[in-house]
Amino acid sequence: MKDVVTKERAVELVEILLSREQQESPCTVRLPELAVLDVEEHALGWLVFWQSVEYIRSRDTEKMLVGHGPYLVDRQDGSIHHIPVTTYVGEGWEDLYLQQIRGIRPADPLIAAVRALAHSEGTMAAIRHLRKQAPLLGPQQAKAYATSVRDGNEPPEELVSLTRKPEACLPLSIKTLAGPVR
Repeated sequence: MKDVVTKERAVELVEILLSREQQESPCTVRLPELAVLDVEEHALGWLVFWQSVEYIRSRDTEKMLVGHGPYLVDRQDGSIHHIPVTTYVGEGWEDLYLQQIRGIRPADPLIAAVRALAHSEGTMAAIRHLRKQAPLLGPQQAKAYATSVRDGNEPPEELVSLTRKPEACLPLSIKTLAGPVR
C-alpha cells in the first residue's frame, strides 16, 4: 500500500491536533503552549514527540512536560494515536498497535512447530508438544488445535490465545486521537 503521509504532513497533522487541544482545554486547566519537538520515521508511520514551547526554546528542564509519550501518525491513513510513555518505553508497543488499532492478531507462537511435528511425527506428537508448551490447553483443545493445523487450517483464535504467554502486566491502551485523513 502506498504511503499517504509524508513527514511534513505528519507534523502538520500533529500541530493541528495540539492547537485544537489547547483551544478546547477547560478554563480551569491551562495547558502550556505545545509544539513538535522531534519526528522519527517508523515502519508504522511517524513518531512525533511534542513538548512545551517554553522547554523547546530554553531547554530548561523545569519547563519540560514529562510522562506523556509520543504520537504515532499512521503512514497509511494519517490517523493519530497516542502511545503512553510506559507503553512506548516497554517492549511490544508495535504489536499492541497492530492488534488494537489495525485489528491484526499477534502471530501464533506454536503453529510452525506443531505443523512440522504433525507432518513428520504425527498428530499425537504435535498434541504432546502443544500440551507441554501451552499448559492452558486441555487435552481436547490441544487435539482440536493440532488437527486443525495438520489439516492445513488456522486454529481458532480462542485456542491460539491459550498458547500465548500471559503478560506480566497489562499494557496501556493506545488511544486514537484523530481518524484517518481524507
